[in-house]
Amino acid sequence: MTTQHHPESVGAPDPELRTSPIMEEMDEDREVLAQEAEDTGVCYFNDIAYTLGNYVCTGSGELLRCDGGMWVQVGSCDPDNP
Repeated sequence: MTTQHHPESVGAPDPELRTSPIMEEMDEDREVLAQEAEDTGVCYFNDIAYTLGNYVCTGSGELLRCDGGMWVQVGSCDPDNP
């Protein structure tokens, strides 16, 4: 199971593969993005499904949490600069 303490490193999103929308935690467009996202209880990153509440680290060092079919940026994967 992927947790916030040991999130899986997923690299950069591949435009050829299915990746759920990524938004900032306080994004003004959250409602618009929520309508675009499929609320299936999972988020996709490069065609891999992650369940609600799972965390991943992107290639750019962002910590993302799966929330209602969308990825929410919740911080940094750098332990020295959360």
